[in-house]
Amino acid sequence: MSHRFDPTILREYDIRGIVGQTLSTADARAIGRAYAVTLAEAGGSRVAVCYDGRLTSPELEAALTDGLTAEGADAVRIGRGPTPMLYYAAATLGVDAGIMVTGSHNPPDHNGFKFVFQGKSFYGTAIQRLGDTALGLGAAAGRTRGRVQEHPIREEYIARVARDYDGDRPLTVAWDAGNGATGEVVQELTARLPGRHVLLNETIDGTFPAHHPDPTIPENLVQLQEAVANERCDLGIAFDGDGDRIGVVDSQGRILWGDQLMVVLARDVLTRHPGAPILADVKASQVLFDEIARMGGRPVMAATGHSLIKAKLAEIGAPLAGEMSGHIFFADGYYGFDDAIYVAVRLLAILSRSPYSLADMRDRLPSVVNTPELRFACPDTRKFEVVREVRERLRKAAAEVTDIDGVRVRTADGWWLLRASNTQAVLVARAESATEEGLARLKSELAAELAASGVELPG
Repeated sequence: MSHRFDPTILREYDIRGIVGQTLSTADARAIGRAYAVTLAEAGGSRVAVCYDGRLTSPELEAALTDGLTAEGADAVRIGRGPTPMLYYAAATLGVDAGIMVTGSHNPPDHNGFKFVFQGKSFYGTAIQRLGDTALGLGAAAGRTRGRVQEHPIREEYIARVARDYDGDRPLTVAWDAGNGATGEVVQELTARLPGRHVLLNETIDGTFPAHHPDPTIPENLVQLQEAVANERCDLGIAFDGDGDRIGVVDSQGRILWGDQLMVVLARDVLTRHPGAPILADVKASQVLFDEIARMGGRPVMAATGHSLIKAKLAEIGAPLAGEMSGHIFFADGYYGFDDAIYVAVRLLAILSRSPYSLADMRDRLPSVVNTPELRFACPDTRKFEVVREVRERLRKAAAEVTDIDGVRVRTADGWWLLRASNTQAVLVARAESATEEGLARLKSELAAELAASGVELPG
């Protein structure tokens, strides 16, 4: 029958809530029914279904599958694993769509759903429309139920990922699965790869006892950094809770952020695709865009958001794209979705063929100083308006502005960024310069613009 979701769970890129508070098995069943209806209207009927290692994921997956089949869709259950395994299934099993039950990098009591729809990202208004479809659901009784097919795919997925390792010399690598959904995949993958592999937190445990599974937060990489030092590793690799974002540290324990890692990957990709467009989001360092151009590629700045990046990559035919957050997308030899496990394999292959270590490659990058990603509260009713006001003032002042996602302002000192989050009631800012003095001036300019709109820049 008709079902109403808590409005807070229908997000820009996924559905996400707190189990027992804003998200329930009744919601999961309604999501399955609404998605099956939506897919049927587009002429599809087969849906791959996967779930991560959270304690509530099996029951949500069961309810989701029940909802799909209640509306006549066929559910292809591929088992427990990371989100990229679901993306792989959606790309290779001849299904029409896919749904991943995952809370990604959120706290243990959170969970949610990510979607693939006829080979494309399913986000934004499409997710909002699922709520409207659920409200219009009638009784499912009397319909011919869809079929359920059990199709475990983990071994096939691992073999596909491992296939693209073409390295020369073995490396010593520390891997931190963070007790997330990549655990079993990492164990089986590293058994296929040459070199010595040190595994951390490879047991899937939805309580995440070691640390929170988000490799963009430095404190979550401390255990990995210690392992790299103690085991004399060439590098360390970490994953978020569902394996679509990567974190990397070099042999000295230094973190390589998404844009720095992209320089390493782009250099290799451009040897096979000279002149190709390489995508990166607006939060990325200017160093990345300049290095892509220097290496003979065409840098393309894109709006932040993994669904948006995937869509843009397909639109312009880019072989590689990436975000500061660690979502990295290979279309060069792969399927164009964000798969941190595959990115790890490609990175290891690059390093094993190179006379330079990852630390060497990091040291060769131009030196800049920048802020971390600054996130500060701003009501949903106000955040986009603040960005609009800043943009209009900058235009009147004839500033050099890129406005594909908020405002990114270039000055003689470097650049600063202000954008509204698509998923939270926050504004996001960042600044970068060649000098500390230049960075201070950029932050002052940013603070002045925010103050003119009645917002205070924290710190």
